[in-house]
Order: sequence, then C-alpha cells, then structure tokens
Amino acid sequence: MKSIVAMLLTALLCVQPVYGMEAKETILYTDVQGEEAKESEGTGEKKEKPDGAEDQKETEEIAVKRKEDIQEAGDSGSVAAGQVEVSAPSAILMESSTGQVIFEKDADTQRPPASVTKVMTLLLIFDALGDGKIKLEDQVTTSEYAASMGGSQVFLEPGEVQTVDTLIKCISVASANDACVAMAEYICGSEDEFVAQMNKRAEGLGMTNTHFVNCNGLDADGHLTTARDIALMSRELITAYPQIHDYCTIWMENITHTTKKGTSEFGLSNTNKLIRQYEYATGLKTGSTSKAKFCVSATAKKDDTELIAVIMAAEDSKARVKDAITLCNYGFGKCNKYQEEGIKPVKPVKLSRGVKATVKASQEEPFTYIDTTGADLKGMERKVSVDKKLKAPIKKGDKVGEVEYYLNGAKVGSRNIVASETVEAISYQSALLDTIEAWLL
Repeated sequence: MKSIVAMLLTALLCVQPVYGMEAKETILYTDVQGEEAKESEGTGEKKEKPDGAEDQKETEEIAVKRKEDIQEAGDSGSVAAGQVEVSAPSAILMESSTGQVIFEKDADTQRPPASVTKVMTLLLIFDALGDGKIKLEDQVTTSEYAASMGGSQVFLEPGEVQTVDTLIKCISVASANDACVAMAEYICGSEDEFVAQMNKRAEGLGMTNTHFVNCNGLDADGHLTTARDIALMSRELITAYPQIHDYCTIWMENITHTTKKGTSEFGLSNTNKLIRQYEYATGLKTGSTSKAKFCVSATAKKDDTELIAVIMAAEDSKARVKDAITLCNYGFGKCNKYQEEGIKPVKPVKLSRGVKATVKASQEEPFTYIDTTGADLKGMERKVSVDKKLKAPIKKGDKVGEVEYYLNGAKVGSRNIVASETVEAISYQSALLDTIEAWLL
C-alpha cells in the first residue's frame, strides 16, 4: 500500500503548471521617467558508443536517485537548494524565456570552456544567416589553415567544398574544429576577425568575464569564460534561433567528402550523450580538453519550461551528464511559470504641446515570470503607470509608461508602455489656426 501511495505522490509532483491568466489590474497615473535591457575538443575526451549499455545504466540510476530526492522533499516535489548535489566546481541553471537563474555554484569564476566556445561560433553563423550575409546552400571552400585544425574534426581537406548547412551540422553534431575555422573565414575573411566579432557579441550580451582567443575552443592562454556567461550566450542562441535544435538533436548522420581522392562517406555522431540519455534534452554543446576538463551547456524542455544547465570542469563525461540531469530535474521540479495571455490594451496617454492631445500607446510585450517558491500565481497583480508630464514630440516606440507586476505585494517584474504612433510638437502656425478655429466656432 505504501509503495502505491508513493507512486501516486511522485506522479502528482511531476506535473508542472503553466499559469496563463489575467492578472488583477490597478491603473495608476504617476510620474515615470522618460528614458528608455565525436568529441575530443583537443585530446581530452574518449569516443563513446552511441548506445552504450553503461551510459544507459547510469541514466537509469540518476532517474532513480531523482525520485528518491522528490520523495524526501515531501511537499511540492522540488528539491531545496541545499539538497542539489553538483560535483563540478562551476555550474548554473537558467530558465530560458526570462533569463532567471534558479541555481548557481561558483558561476563567475573564469575557466577554459573547451568546445562550448562553439555556442558563440554558431550564434555568429546564425546572425550572418539572419542578416542575409550568407545562405544555407552557399558553398564554402576549406583553406589549408582550416584543414590543419587538430582535436575533434571531420577531416576536411584543403580545397574541399561543403555547404553552410553541412558545416553547421559538423559543428553542432561532431564538434568539428576544422568546420568552425572554415565558417569563420567564410564569414569574416579570417579567424582573427571572426574572433574579434565573437568578443564584441559577448560584450553586447553582458558576458563581462569572457575573452575568446579562437573560434573552436582549443586550449589557448587567455581563452576563458564562466558558467554564467555561457548561459547568457546559450540563451541568446536558442531564443533568437530556435532552429539550432534541429541540428544539435541529430544523433547520427553521414556527410559526403568530395576531394581529389574521390568521394567518401563520413559519419557524424553526436558528442552530447544527453540527447539519447535524457528524455527532455534539446541540446546544446559539450566540450572537453585537458585544461577545461568536461563541460556542457545542456538545454532541456518539459511542457512550456525550457532550461539551460551549464557544467564546467567536471571530472569526466559521466559526471558532466549526471550534473546536467540533476540540475534540469531540479529546475523542472522547482519552476512554476506565469504567462500573460496576450497583451491588454492601454488607453491613449495625454501629452502637452503636441498636434494631438493624446498619443496611442501599447505594452511592449507579454509578461512571463518563473516562480520557485510555490506561491499561488493566480494572485499576480498588474499596475499601469504612465508619465503625466509627457510632452511632444513623441516618436513611435518611445517609452511613455510602465506596467509593473506584483505577487503577494512584492514586485516581480515590469514591461514598458511605448508610443504606438509619432506625434509632432505643435508649431506657432498650427496653434494660431487652432485658436482661430476655436474662436470662429
């Protein structure tokens, strides 16, 4: 009887509610400021069989341990922060839609990232695709330098031509260093310029403790980042370009080498064993070198909750997998999501000295919030504040107010209210005409 009750409790605790409802609303007209938020990656990691029985056994042991943790927790099914056991020295768990950090351990210590570096490389590739600078069907010629890369590679030969699409697969699935350099040279002309763009992109994302020296993650002096910074660039990649999951969830696929020696098939095998071992895994990138040890930026999705678990400097590949699964399970057990259903209309905002007396306005985007305390999210309250001293000219997109969200009296977030139109300032001529018109009427 006890075992049946335990099974029922476990099943109930695994249910993750997503709150999509309207918040209670209060409208306040107060002053608001008008200003505008096959991997070896070197030689450090041995190849693992795709369907290794040992890996499967380990995954089952992790799942059993997770169920025991949930039963011990007893209340909401979530494990308290002190109960999360992560063996790696640096780790972080982030919810992707909000960027909210759910767990962290020494997340700001700089460490070599190995091939997790390639998250930024892929981000720049997809930036170039999004900007129309390159296309998936473009033909990329491998240089002598690109072909000379050691570590994890797909053995591109000098002069060999592959499409952008194929090279993205080589990077995402097989962690190919040679494919990274080929793409870097194709987009920027040289790896050095590409790396400069990587560092610029990192700065724009607020990755304050990151410095890249190369585009593939091979050990190099000064090539350092942190668990937090990896989570930031991973979040940018999967939210801006969700199609990356189509590549990094490929388990095995062949590519064709066509060179002077003839044509041959080459098998890609995913370096991220989580793709087969963890049912919610969606990516993203592993890495290991002698200096970096074993790292991973693991993405996983359950229902409407998507998580990013970053592990750095784990002792071996099994510890890396175990830590990532532990964090993701913890996050899925801990997170309740509030998702605002659509965007409520906002009344026109009064302004002075404009050709119109009001300006149309709207909330910039719906509000999303992740709660990890077990609070009742049905009590979310929405408060609208607008600038009562607004003066023309107002340009479309200018901030004219703010919507604040409160849970149990505490502010948990906000969204901007912006002008939906442009309203020019009144001129002396138009003011005179308005006065004459009013007098004649």
